[in-house]
Amino acid sequence: MTTHMAREVAEIPEATARFLLQSASVVEKAALSLRKADPALVVTVARGSSDHAATYLKYAIELLAGIPVASVGPSVASIYGRPLRLSGAACIGISQSGRSPDIVEMMRAAGAGRAIPIAITNFADSPMALACAHCLPLHAGEEKSVAATKTFVTSVLAGLALLAEWQDDAALRAALHALPEAFSAALELDWSPLSDRLSRASHAYVLGRGPAFAIAAEAALKLKETCGLHAESYSAAEVLHGPAAIVQAQFPVLALGVEDAALPHVATTAGRLAGQGADVFLTGTTAPGVTTLPSVAGLHPLVAPLVLAVAFYAFAEHLSRRRGFDPDTPPHLRKVTETV
Repeated sequence: MTTHMAREVAEIPEATARFLLQSASVVEKAALSLRKADPALVVTVARGSSDHAATYLKYAIELLAGIPVASVGPSVASIYGRPLRLSGAACIGISQSGRSPDIVEMMRAAGAGRAIPIAITNFADSPMALACAHCLPLHAGEEKSVAATKTFVTSVLAGLALLAEWQDDAALRAALHALPEAFSAALELDWSPLSDRLSRASHAYVLGRGPAFAIAAEAALKLKETCGLHAESYSAAEVLHGPAAIVQAQFPVLALGVEDAALPHVATTAGRLAGQGADVFLTGTTAPGVTTLPSVAGLHPLVAPLVLAVAFYAFAEHLSRRRGFDPDTPPHLRKVTETV
């Protein structure tokens, strides 16, 4: 029996191609608004996987535009009722459903605080979308599995498309239009050595730097919710400031390396943890004592981590079933979580 998660992961190339085609005009309109306003600050509002998408965009915006990005806690508006002075800022809200009351209230408050509110959601008629000046609808189609996959990938793509138009970056724009093909290639990658190791694991670390750190956070969450595995994500730098102390013989570590400036540093950390006896799996390069997993090469550094996410999702769906779980229905979770 094919799971909803497997079907939805397989739909990622088609869903992302559809977004690029159908949302181009609204992306251009929102980008024009940002160019006119020239914000000195961007804030993001999101929870769960959507917050990992926001973290990805934080790094992308800071690296390409040189503008600082900060995450705002939705409860500042929804529970504490504290207005924020956001004049001159852009505020990007990310929510698959666009229905969580705290996210909606924070986006309303951002607009009242004179920010430019931009919604990224799968539902253009959702309360969050209606509360914002601009909405980038994902057009991802229905997502039945509790675990967000195609909506996560398309949310990041939406943010990157906005960034490419805002900054008029031809290289990033071209890389985004090539992504559906890269996603298809990622779905064919064989990560069975990692599956063999994690099929019997009870814990793991997932590491990354820059935008790949956001994917590490997303991967750790998916290992928890679909595979019943206690996984923690760390920057490949921060892990050496304390968490590495518990890494001993056969401790499983997944290090997400991509072809960017951080790759040598990720490889060095992977080799150091392997030297402590860990079972380390690394993408993007080689290092002493580690197992190299295949990845799609030759990608723009701002999109390469997102392609890794697609490879990971296909792997995680298989691992979940191998460990005896149903990836579509994690215990105690629902598709839409409405917090205040």
